[in-house]
Amino acid sequence: MKLLKPLIILLCLSVSVVTAQQLTSPNGELTMQFSLQEDGTPTYKLQYKNQEVIKESRLGFHLKNDKKSLLDDFKVTDTSTSTFKDTWQPVWGEVKEITNHYNQLKVTLTQNETDRIMVVNFRLFDDGLGFRYEFPTQKNLVYFTIKEERTQFAMTGDHTAFWIPGDYDTQEYDYTKSKLSEIRGLFDKAVTGNASQEQFSKTGVQTALMMKTDKGLYINLHEAALINYSCLSLDLDDKNFIFNSHLTPDARGDKGYLQSPTKTPWRTIIVSDDARDILASKLTLNLNEPCAIEDTSWIKPVKYIGVWWEMITGKSSWSYTNDLPSVKLGETDFTKVKPNGTHAANNKNVKRYIDFAAKHGFDGVLVEGWNEGWEDWFGQSKDYVFDFVTPYPDFDVEEIHAYAKSKGVKMIMHHETSSSVRNYERHMDEAYQFMKDNGYDAVKSGYVGNILPRGEHHYSQWIVNHYQYAIEKAAEYEVMVNAHEAVRPTGICRTYPNLIGNESARGTEFQAFGGSKPNHVTILPFTRLIGGPMDYTPGIFEMDISKLNPDNNSHVNSTIANQLALYVTMYSPLQMAADLPEHYEQFMDAFQFIKDVAIDWDESIYIEAEPGDYLTVARKEKGSNNWFVGNVNGNNPRKSTIKLDFLDKDKTYTATIYADAKDAHYKTNPQAYKISTKKVTSKSKISQLSVPGGGYAISIIENK
Repeated sequence: MKLLKPLIILLCLSVSVVTAQQLTSPNGELTMQFSLQEDGTPTYKLQYKNQEVIKESRLGFHLKNDKKSLLDDFKVTDTSTSTFKDTWQPVWGEVKEITNHYNQLKVTLTQNETDRIMVVNFRLFDDGLGFRYEFPTQKNLVYFTIKEERTQFAMTGDHTAFWIPGDYDTQEYDYTKSKLSEIRGLFDKAVTGNASQEQFSKTGVQTALMMKTDKGLYINLHEAALINYSCLSLDLDDKNFIFNSHLTPDARGDKGYLQSPTKTPWRTIIVSDDARDILASKLTLNLNEPCAIEDTSWIKPVKYIGVWWEMITGKSSWSYTNDLPSVKLGETDFTKVKPNGTHAANNKNVKRYIDFAAKHGFDGVLVEGWNEGWEDWFGQSKDYVFDFVTPYPDFDVEEIHAYAKSKGVKMIMHHETSSSVRNYERHMDEAYQFMKDNGYDAVKSGYVGNILPRGEHHYSQWIVNHYQYAIEKAAEYEVMVNAHEAVRPTGICRTYPNLIGNESARGTEFQAFGGSKPNHVTILPFTRLIGGPMDYTPGIFEMDISKLNPDNNSHVNSTIANQLALYVTMYSPLQMAADLPEHYEQFMDAFQFIKDVAIDWDESIYIEAEPGDYLTVARKEKGSNNWFVGNVNGNNPRKSTIKLDFLDKDKTYTATIYADAKDAHYKTNPQAYKISTKKVTSKSKISQLSVPGGGYAISIIENK
């Protein structure tokens, strides 16, 4: 990754003391105003095309054990403005190049009584606003503890929101669509069970928060570059429609420990009158630092299968035996216990997956449950639960490595930490070296359960720092990371592109835990994916889970055509074909799309979009003229008509359309699909029915 055509124009180095400053976006459509209230309270507000987006909102910090917080009594002692524009190339991504263009206002505030200095840095892009707090080196503010950040987002009315409950430990919720005024009354119903969770308010919600106003404005609130800080949630004052920042506390209840010089993550507001602009925004990535890895040649997009879904559904198990109530690593001899017969990570079964991957051109195979400790891994508050290097007796690491290598397939490591982050850190170097010695270039890490040290939360500052440490340590070993149950992404994959995927939301596994709403995947691109790609694990073809496990009556609320479309609409450079090989063998004509679809792109076009209802995306495969289109649909049947004017005007193509059959339905007839082909050009149109929970996928291949 490198910067291209840098241009920085310094417009104003210093201005006499003022109490109001205005900043306009490069295209002139967004205007931000900073001002001080009479008591020295810093505020900002935002307009889009002369419509108010954010009313006057307060800024600052409540400090712990301090006589005076950073809330008011400020004066402006300096301001500077500048313009920045460049183009950079991501290591992987939705587009080949990204333009980073903003106007910047930095306001230096000095508190009268304490002489403490706080800088508020605003960057206004054509698609939104980012701002953060910066604390330069100063003698009157060196070490300080945050009691709470006082950042407000004052809404202009009772907007429609797509929200999940504010929680310190999980984002694995279905989204609720409601007015802001309805959140309190719906909150308890929106909370569903999870392995680790803690809500903080009946009006607390998480970012990225997607909203739509009665006037047709789309507003997205989130954060960027979450480094050495606790995760941001929003607590709604539902009488005045003001969102107040709410940081995740640590075990002592503190929200953050800072030492100047330092800076906070960016608070972001993406806004447009077109929903497609929210999806296309690169504001979150642009607010992160450039790539910190000098040689990125080892970082490559991955399409994989895995020994996973059969355990998720209950068909198979992670554990090797049912005879032990507890195990102790280094003391329990698994060669002397009775195997349970359901352990999936055995040589024979894993080789079956490797053979399937090799036959159909997949890059890798993930294997979960290969290592000792799964018998009592969950819910025991157990510190030394895994060592990440010791396999069960029926899994031969060297033999599997050699077999996969002979087939041209890479193995993907699995590290479930059981949320014992201290244990993971003590084993990390050895575990990563073990991976490299045995040909593993990527790891899926997991953080299921309550965090150890006890009392910490998944999203507190200390644990956020752990996730970052794991990414940076992995980069030292040239290991790519796919972190599950970690803090939601905030664009850090720009700086560390070896963070090739995250879960951090309600993924496909919940379809086997009772199901997700059929419109769930029409919301995630507007929320979770704003911060970075998701390892959603699509590609389920057998929707009736009882056929895998008679004791599990869950149902995947999706059609096969919808599952295919997810490979385009749910962007990720890490894409899994999550179902069992035998299910794909039953529908090889539909499986062809999963084999063909690209995972790295030169261009992405959001053709049509409405959060919660539908989404249609076209993407151009990196280094080719082939395009792939995906449409996912919500609760209501809909006919979609799209123009193919994005195709090259002087070329012809063959379009293969994988669509819902007329009688398809996510619940009653999910496996009904039809496949058709037609010759197309840039002048062609395609009209297609999408049933409830359905959609369509199209491969458009250039005719040579």
